[in-house]
Amino acid sequence: MRMLAGVLAGQAFTSTLVGDRSLSSRPMRRVMEPLERMGARIESAEGHAPLIIHGGPLHAIDHRPASPSAQVKSAVLLAGLYADGTTSVTEPAETRDHTEHALVAFGADLTREGSTVALRGGQHLTSRALSIPGDFSSAVFWMVAAAALPGSRVDIEDVGLNPTRTGIVAVLRRFGATVTVDVSGTDAGEPRGTISVEGHQAGTVAISPEEVPGLIDELPAIAALAAHGGEVTVHGAAELRVKESDRIATLVAGFRNLGIAADEQPDGFTIHGTGSPPGGVAHAHGDHRIAMALAIAALGARGQSTIDGSEAVAISYPGFFETLGRLVA
Repeated sequence: MRMLAGVLAGQAFTSTLVGDRSLSSRPMRRVMEPLERMGARIESAEGHAPLIIHGGPLHAIDHRPASPSAQVKSAVLLAGLYADGTTSVTEPAETRDHTEHALVAFGADLTREGSTVALRGGQHLTSRALSIPGDFSSAVFWMVAAAALPGSRVDIEDVGLNPTRTGIVAVLRRFGATVTVDVSGTDAGEPRGTISVEGHQAGTVAISPEEVPGLIDELPAIAALAAHGGEVTVHGAAELRVKESDRIATLVAGFRNLGIAADEQPDGFTIHGTGSPPGGVAHAHGDHRIAMALAIAALGARGQSTIDGSEAVAISYPGFFETLGRLVA
């Protein structure tokens, strides 16, 4: 929704973007504000969807967001294609750069200097054929499962290995896992290849605020690392509270329901693993990543576990439970 808002801001018509209950709870002012500065007029429900975007002529801006967000950066750059002048975004911390690679792949003239990315308005893109690798954020759950359960090994083939997405590799190594990354090729600036993960022994991992922007989607999975031993602590991740659910509160409650010790902080959490948890009934609250994280956390439980709302995995990974069954067979 945020990126599409950037495209629609430069069109000579009015668009309405709506979403389900979860999406309609997500904050949109962070993308509305720069697009309105560029000349678009956007109506909302107190900063939430539905968004009514009155597009039209845009002018370039130099955007310096207070919080790092690849989605907001992408929206501004996409709107910049329709703007008069050169649009730039300067980030307070590095975020994922798929949009920049895609723009260049389709023929855009884009510049990067330090933490600033810029492009001229009025450019025309050219179509091309692309091969899309497997999604790294989905692969992370299998990586964590192997790292969390000593004696396990998982090989994940043809997965995207963009460096702005692979921060969890260092996290898994700090936890005590062996991780091998083999890059087999690059298409449109996006490297791809195979990742192998072997679990050995549980360790202790602390995620600092500086690491959070590069791990934001992987944090629910990272929490599951400590489900069967060790400890995971995350700070500086208040952004998790405005995802598909309040992921801090939902994770902590879900882990506790499975018999795993977990503490909630305003901007993060701590998971204390003490061996095989008893299992139990946990609630995903309609959040796909929470459902997958709880399932991985339940793998080593002594008893049966039930994840209510697990059908939410279809949002991003429809075959998740089928693959899980195959891996643990």
